[in-house]
This record gives sequence, C-alpha cells and structure tokens, in this order.
Amino acid sequence: MLRLSLEKKRQLKLITLTKDDSMADFFTSWNEAAITSIGFFWMALWAFVLGYIISSLIQVLVTKERMQKVMGKDGPRSVALGTFFGFLSSSCSFAALATTRSIFQKGAGLAPTMAFMLASTNLVIELGMVIAVFLGWQFVVGEYVGGIMLILVTWMLIRITRPRRLEAQARRRVGKPEGEGEQVGKDWKQKISSLQGWKDIGQTYVMEWQMVWKDVLIGFTVAGIISAFVPDVFFQTLFIGSGGENSANPGFLSVLAQTIVGPVAAFFTFIGSMGNIPLAAVLFGQGVTFAGVMAFIFSDLIVLPVLRINATYYGWRMALYLLGLMFVGIVSVSLILHYALVFMGLLPDFASATAPGDREFFKVNYQLFLNIFFLMLTAVMFWFWKLSLQEHHDHGHEDHHDHGGASLTDKVLKVLVVIAAFWLLGGLAVSLL
Repeated sequence: MLRLSLEKKRQLKLITLTKDDSMADFFTSWNEAAITSIGFFWMALWAFVLGYIISSLIQVLVTKERMQKVMGKDGPRSVALGTFFGFLSSSCSFAALATTRSIFQKGAGLAPTMAFMLASTNLVIELGMVIAVFLGWQFVVGEYVGGIMLILVTWMLIRITRPRRLEAQARRRVGKPEGEGEQVGKDWKQKISSLQGWKDIGQTYVMEWQMVWKDVLIGFTVAGIISAFVPDVFFQTLFIGSGGENSANPGFLSVLAQTIVGPVAAFFTFIGSMGNIPLAAVLFGQGVTFAGVMAFIFSDLIVLPVLRINATYYGWRMALYLLGLMFVGIVSVSLILHYALVFMGLLPDFASATAPGDREFFKVNYQLFLNIFFLMLTAVMFWFWKLSLQEHHDHGHEDHHDHGGASLTDKVLKVLVVIAAFWLLGGLAVSLL
C-alpha cells in the first residue's frame, strides 16, 4: 500500500510538472507570437506610410469625377482606362467595392468596372512596397504582372460568358446615380502649391489608415499566432507538397492543389489586401509554392465579407458570378506565373525565407531610420488633417467617409480588433511575469 501510495504521488508530481511545462510553453509561444506580430508591422511601417502618402497625393490630384466621365462601356480603351484609374485609387478592398459600384452605377461597362476593382487592389504602389519587404522581388513582379493578367483573363471570360441578363439585373438593382454633374476644381499644380490642397492630402491620408487599420491589426496578429502556434505538419497537410525536398515545384497536381487551396483559405478570412501579406509571408516560410502564395494574395476580393457586400449591391446571382470569374482568373494566372518563373529559372528559393521566430525585428539599421523619418511625415499629415477638421468644424460641416463595408462585417471586425489588441498586450505582458 505504501509503495502504491508513493507511486501515485510520483505520477501526480509528473502530471503537475507536465502541466507546468505546458503552461510555460504556451506563455513562451504567446510572447513569441505577439513580438512577431509587432515586429512584422515594424518591418512594414515605412512602406505603409510611403505608399499611403503617394496614394493620397494621387487621389487628391486626380478626381473620381474625371475617372467616371472618361470610362466607357466596353472595349480595350475602356478596360485600359479602368485599369489605369484603379492603379491611381485606394488599396482598401471595401473602399474599392464602394467606388466600383459608383462607377458601374454611372454607366461604365462590366469589364472596365472589373478592371478598376482588380487594379485598385492589386496594382497599387503601397501593396508592392509591403510585398517587397516581406517576400522579395519575384512576388512584387508577380503582383503587378499577375494583376494585369488577371484583368485580361477576367475581360476574356466576360466576353466568353456574355452575362447580359445578369448585368441588366445588376444595373436595375443599383439604380441611377444621384447628383449628376462634375465639380469644377483646381488643377494639380494649384492644389499641390496651396494649403487647402495639403489639407485635402492630409485628410485623405488619415482616411486611408482609417479604412485599413483593422485589417492590418488583425492580419499581423493572425500571422504572429500562426507562426508561433501552428505546426509545420498542418501546412503540409493543407497545402499538398509543401515543406518537402521539391516543395518549390513539387509537380503539377500538387501546385494546382495549392493554387486552389490558397483562395479557399483566403475566402474564410475577414482580412483585406494589406493584412494578407504577413500571412502570405508565413505561408511561403512554411514551404507553400509561389503559385499557392500568389493565389492567396490575389484572393482579397473573394473573401466572405466581399461576397456579401457584392450581393447587397448587385444581387446574389451577380455576386456569385463575379466570385467564380475571379476564382478562375486567380487560379489560372497564378499557375501561369509559377511556370513562367520555372521556365526562366527564377522561382524564389525557400532558403531565402527567414522563419519569423528567427528574425531580429528591432535593431539599429536602415529600417529604424526610415521608420522614424516616415513617422515624422505621418505627424505632418495628421497636422494637415487637424487643420482640415477645424475648417469643417468652423463651417458646420460633418465629414462622412464611405468605407464600403457592411454593418455585420464592421461589427465582426470590431470584435476581432478588441481580441487582437488584448492578445498583443497580454503576449507582451507575460514576458514580465
């Protein structure tokens, strides 16, 4: 009996020690996840600021009224103009949806409207900068070249399928625009040399951050959690052929499977284009192919909230048609890009991917000085924004900005933002215990 009692005590002690070790491992991983999330953001901060300053300059100097006026119904010129104006527009997925609806409502054809929407989330400057920071030049080239290819493939599919009845139903649903007539304003030289012009630029810059900060916070938080907690075997199971000896190009069927899984995985996120990039970096670090990562990046416009918003705007049949259109385009373009790089011998090497846990995020280097400089520019932009707010307040105007989001999506994002904030603060705090 005494021997049994001692054995039970020994087992209980082992169980207690195991539980203590498990808790210690969890807190260590929690701290690692929080530091990785914040470190990822620190790496990308200067690129975000520079990109949004350039985007704000373009948006203020080139008016939406002019864009909508010159875009036509269909044809190469209209698609090219839709692509160009999308390039000049915002990278926020939800804002792109609202602007796209406005352009479609004012009479632009389906093909140039789609070109605008795809360009406004895939060809913008700030997105390329953040991709360069996390993934390298091949992915930047893939983003811009693939974005143009995606527009061309989508245009071709629209011409093949000819959804005239769906388009007519969608036009009846969105109705006619209110308040026709273009506003006459100053040219870009007058705007950029005036205080009012810089007030508008500052206001646009702050609005850009207001549109994306939730996506960015959630995206970077999730990227840190995945890198710290999700084992390699999960990615190898989900993305067939990843993590092996030939994981860069594991064979056509495996590459095809990963290219299909990428958009499917992205569909169930609430994260926009900018928040997806750190997640894409984690996927690449786990051995997912170039095609799979590019398909994941391109999928910001087929996530669940976007589908629901499109259904609200155009009806479910048109929303599902657009979803299928973009899915086929994303898979085909990602495969073409992948095998083009294979043919040229330029496929990115996984050896160049640094595991998030092995990165030194906070050290004195060029990144530190770039971040300090662009934070100072952010302070200047906020000062112009404050001047703009004061001017609106003095004239008794309220400033409303349509993010294009639906109420349910906004509520879910707010809840996720609170959870992400507590997670990051808690992860930093456990290191002090």
